[in-house]
Amino acid sequence: MDVILRLTEAVEQLTVRQTAADLELRCFTPEEAARLLGKTENWVVEAIRERRIPFTYVGRSPRLTADHIRWVQANGEVRPSRYAKPAR
Repeated sequence: MDVILRLTEAVEQLTVRQTAADLELRCFTPEEAARLLGKTENWVVEAIRERRIPFTYVGRSPRLTADHIRWVQANGEVRPSRYAKPAR
């Protein structure tokens, strides 16, 4: 009986794991996106409302795809100026 229980748990864990393809197709809620971006849910909601970040609607709910989250990360990047003082 113990073997069957462990096997059942192992199979359930396999179905829960998401592949990279699953994550690419998934739409994240503002709360989930905020967690991934290290921001607050309020920041994400306001950025969507003000159209500062890309998003899509699923029904009437705003959602962010993995590509949208990568866009936010890439467009927030700041590169050092070529005139910056070198680090010691």
